[in-house]
Amino acid sequence: MDFFKYIHAVGTGEKGNRNLTFEEAKDMMEQVLNRSAYDEQIAAFLLGWRLKPETIDEFKGVVAACDGFIQKRAVSNSIELGYPFDGKQNNPFIFPLVAKVLEESELNLVVVGDELTPAKKGITLKEVATNIELNKNIHYFDRADFFKEMHELTSMRMRLGLRTGLNTIEKLPNVASSEYAITGVFHKPFVKKYVDTFADRYKRLALIQGNEGTPELFSKGRLWIAENEEVEEIIVDPEYFGINYTKSWEKITLEESLEQTNNPSNEFLKLAKLNAAVFLFVAQKAATIEEAYEKLNG
Repeated sequence: MDFFKYIHAVGTGEKGNRNLTFEEAKDMMEQVLNRSAYDEQIAAFLLGWRLKPETIDEFKGVVAACDGFIQKRAVSNSIELGYPFDGKQNNPFIFPLVAKVLEESELNLVVVGDELTPAKKGITLKEVATNIELNKNIHYFDRADFFKEMHELTSMRMRLGLRTGLNTIEKLPNVASSEYAITGVFHKPFVKKYVDTFADRYKRLALIQGNEGTPELFSKGRLWIAENEEVEEIIVDPEYFGINYTKSWEKITLEESLEQTNNPSNEFLKLAKLNAAVFLFVAQKAATIEEAYEKLNG
């Protein structure tokens, strides 16, 4: 279909807008990734699509299109950690420490990095992953290598400067064919969107109110487990486990972030163990988070 018809579907106002079908969304995204549409057309669609807003059928069509371009490499016994590509501003990444805690568990962590995308302007996972030595149980995938078509949209997205529907769907590419996945959500309404879009792609999918939209828990928050078309909600509170970590509200530099990862405080190490326990629970390596945490401290 002519790409202009997709722009027309999302850009004519409340009365004239319409939702795309699964097939139309898939075709739209294939044209975006093939760059058969002009950058101005792509940007116009993405903005209109965000304001319309997006539907589950549209998300699923976009994800199906992406599947046709992603070059996968299976990692057995793994959990995919879905990080946003706009980075973290105020707190360090904890996944390198979590991997060290999980060395004996045989659970592999799959993470994906790329250049910065809108809109937070934080420190990216790629900056961290390429500036420290990663444990062997961390499998880092650079999007420029396995999904160059999405990577090549980065400069256009940065010029647009706003979050779009791509921010929602890009965190879980399932590049390693993982059975388990966890990603962060800010608001409860997004839980249903992620479950409806991604749950059937994993044996077990988890959503968590993580720090700065990541799958990393730094303070009391909700964890949702989607399995067999059911969703369970669990409250996870670090204080319950005797952890008194105080997260930062001030912007930090890459050097400060790496320093906290390389030389962690005792409370940050305990927080890493709690996150490791959450991942073990999600990956069905423990019946409860409490059981997993106790084993890691044994």
